[in-house]
Amino acid sequence: MINKLHVKTGDNVQIITGRDRGNKGKILDVSIKEKKVIVEGQNIVTKHVKPRRQGELGGLVKAEAPMYACKVMPICPKCNKPTRVGYKIDSDGKKVRCCKNKDCDGTF
Repeated sequence: MINKLHVKTGDNVQIITGRDRGNKGKILDVSIKEKKVIVEGQNIVTKHVKPRRQGELGGLVKAEAPMYACKVMPICPKCNKPTRVGYKIDSDGKKVRCCKNKDCDGTF
């Protein structure tokens, strides 16, 4: 089974489903095995943290939780719209990702 995702670390994405729908952010981490991503500033959850060392404070900590990659859509840097990802071969013979919107031919 081939494990690949349509997004990479550092991509700007828009969330298309869930409670954060419509929000934009940057991908901080990608887990290909679980097919999940962590988006900066989105899907915030509250964790109860126990102090591990003497003098360290415990309490409630807010952190970004992973979400499934199918819930995000990359944003094309040229047309600045969420898009599906296509692939094409550039002049150097390298495979690059490209925007699938009708009026745009941007690569990212």
